[in-house]
Amino acid sequence: MWQSPAVTSGTPHSSPSTTGPLFSSSLISPAVKSALPPNYSMRPLQRGDYVAGVLDVLKVLTTVGEISEEAWTERYDWMAKRGDEYFVLVVCDGEGKVVGTGCVVVERKFIHNLGLVGHIEDIVVNKDQQGKKLGLRIIEALGYIAEKVGCYKTILDCSETNEGFYAKCGYKRVGLEMAHYYENK
Repeated sequence: MWQSPAVTSGTPHSSPSTTGPLFSSSLISPAVKSALPPNYSMRPLQRGDYVAGVLDVLKVLTTVGEISEEAWTERYDWMAKRGDEYFVLVVCDGEGKVVGTGCVVVERKFIHNLGLVGHIEDIVVNKDQQGKKLGLRIIEALGYIAEKVGCYKTILDCSETNEGFYAKCGYKRVGLEMAHYYENK
């Protein structure tokens, strides 16, 4: 099972570099990377992805808000210090522009012998890039990461309109999502 440098060294991550990745690229499946279209790449999120368009891609999915580069960097650094919790990856086109992204967040449980569960979140591909199986590749890569870091399962929430896509990716309906939103957030 993979362990982050923070876990194996017994000390928290030092502040990540300006262009360093959020996690080790060795956690991304070579088979998934090789299945991308020519000149496309998949890699861990980097601090510099603020200017590479990752927030524009997320706007295809939901409301993002006005996020300054300073606020982005602060959140990135916060996530990076939790080196074995947040695994955000991006797909880039041949020009280095982010055209897709997704995340798996690892939850530590008391059940299942202190098991780990991967929560897949924020799967999105630019509208002009859809139909190239990039979403499928993101899901496959996140599943690979979850397995490599020791998760016993991955779960995700989706709208009914997206259920067919996730079924094609090997997921099945097993419950019902409920939410309570807070007005001040």
